[in-house]
Amino acid sequence: MSNIVLLVVDVQNTLINANPYNEQRVIENVKKLILNARDNKKEVLYVRHDDGKGTELESGTYGWQIYDEIAPNSTELIFEKQYNSAFHKTNLKEYLDSKDIDTIILVGLQTEYCIDATCKSAFDHGYKIIIPEETNTTFDNDYLSGEKLYEFYNYKIWNKRFADVISVEEVIKIFMK
Repeated sequence: MSNIVLLVVDVQNTLINANPYNEQRVIENVKKLILNARDNKKEVLYVRHDDGKGTELESGTYGWQIYDEIAPNSTELIFEKQYNSAFHKTNLKEYLDSKDIDTIILVGLQTEYCIDATCKSAFDHGYKIIIPEETNTTFDNDYLSGEKLYEFYNYKIWNKRFADVISVEEVIKIFMK
């Protein structure tokens, strides 16, 4: 894994303030990965969702902003999107290819929407995907709890099919290589 990037998807005020499953642990882990990536000279990229005018994720609003605790520094890029996949109608793939990135560490929200779509798009584009445990989250819905959705996607859908789901500590070791 020579060229690796940490991709932080949709960790925005509206979503975090709505208290998704395991929110504090997820924020702690994402923050730890961001700091370790920076310390080890690995690029951190952000993706921010805009749901359009009049929504809680409207561009320019407080809810749309990246959550303060994990906010990008002045040199880190933010890719703006309007669809579930961070690749759909953005220049993310072109940017990653221009940097010869072959491995994506994927974290953020929501497990069954934007993380799932981004994971599968990245897989289709030929990237190796690593999903650190307890770094993505979602909400309860009418059918499943946020916890069940997290477990189902991470361990039954993605792991060993589309991605490798490994511990945060294992990812930090990868950053240090």
